[in-house]
Amino acid sequence: MFLARPLFRLVPDDTNIPFMKGRKIGIAFSIFLSIASVILAFYPGLEKGIDFRGGIVMEVRTPGPANLGALRDATSGLGLGDVGLQQFGSDNDVLLRLPVQGDEAATQNAISSVRSALESAAPGTRILRTEAVGNRVSGELFTGSLMALGISMLAMMVYIWARFEWQFAVGAIVTLLLEITKVVGFLAVTRIEFNLTTVAAVLTIIGFSVNDKVVVYDRMRENLRKYKTMPLQTLIDKSINETLNRTLGTSMTLLLSALPLALFGGDALSGFAITMVFGIVASTSSSIFIAAPILLFLGENRLRRGTEAAAAPATASR
Repeated sequence: MFLARPLFRLVPDDTNIPFMKGRKIGIAFSIFLSIASVILAFYPGLEKGIDFRGGIVMEVRTPGPANLGALRDATSGLGLGDVGLQQFGSDNDVLLRLPVQGDEAATQNAISSVRSALESAAPGTRILRTEAVGNRVSGELFTGSLMALGISMLAMMVYIWARFEWQFAVGAIVTLLLEITKVVGFLAVTRIEFNLTTVAAVLTIIGFSVNDKVVVYDRMRENLRKYKTMPLQTLIDKSINETLNRTLGTSMTLLLSALPLALFGGDALSGFAITMVFGIVASTSSSIFIAAPILLFLGENRLRRGTEAAAAPATASR
């Protein structure tokens, strides 16, 4: 008996928020953000990581606080192109970037030259991590990542279209496209590197988003059968409120998992985690304020077709 009801609920069971009253503002604002995101994706563009841009990345730790000026002077005269240095983490940690050096032998020579120059400028400097990707490999990785994103979205679209009526499918597909464009805009604004890790984050967001919408849509479809004469706007509000605890609970669980990675995951995981946090918030809000209004617009005179006609004779016979 003690565990018959949940000990904690994010919202009361009798919550009745009229979400659909703000549907026009929600859709308009979402479209504005998505258009701005597409523009930002081309100008200034995404900050491609070494996976997609090619080049050499070296993570360096100096024995004391790093003197970026001295390190930059030591590496700029090596004839390796534009060398970028960036401090991250502690005062001793430096991220060094080099452009593509050609074949494998040239890459190894460049790494050795940089190591010697850094040792001369700051004796005791250690190379913690080195990554090198050539032009051909980076191009293949970029093409493969875009194909993975495209195939994932196509599979989700087919699944939604096969499982629900076309009005539900269109709402989910359009919402998913708006969400992904917002994530791309977020990456462009924050200058988080667009690499294989962030592609994995986007794929995870797509899966979570579709799962979230399936739960809400299932409840809407159940209520369509249960309340045959209820206005569609009222029914959609009711369905969202009934699944609100589940929606917020799932989102909060994922947020609690991603936030520690964003705060303490370091350079390797922070991009993935921060992208996940934004995607979770965007997906949860769009399930309520975007997917549901699109369904209302498309299904107001279609999803009730047949049910009203069936209800009318029954009323007349009384």
